[in-house]
Amino acid sequence: MPAASAPSPYFANAAGRLSLDPAGFLRAHWSRGPRRLADTQALFEHMARALQEQGWGRILINQVEMPPFTTPEQQWVARHWLPQAVQQAGYRFGAVVVSPQVLTRLATAYITTHVQGLPLLYRSFERDEDAAAWLLAQAR
Repeated sequence: MPAASAPSPYFANAAGRLSLDPAGFLRAHWSRGPRRLADTQALFEHMARALQEQGWGRILINQVEMPPFTTPEQQWVARHWLPQAVQQAGYRFGAVVVSPQVLTRLATAYITTHVQGLPLLYRSFERDEDAAAWLLAQAR
């Protein structure tokens, strides 16, 4: 039985790294270190670009080590990036591997609750494997 292919690196900066999973979804792994708003925006913009280039609508978002989003990050993602990613890049499914930190979970909840009216579904998971399995069960 052949070994599964590893994800291919796509983009990285202080906010995190993106990789293309051969199973047909984008992986976003947030870093534990400090980041600027510009770092966060660049990571998200590359997420949208990767979805468009690959024709995908699914992202596995690992936030286990991530510090909470700042208020400006939350507002930019919810008001600017999410609507554009859904309408222009085809973003449809987000599987979030949640942080053990309560403040990170709350900051993320602000964003995931602002998807009303968008054809986008988020689901939270404790384990990467469970998140990937759920994403694979979703239509491309």
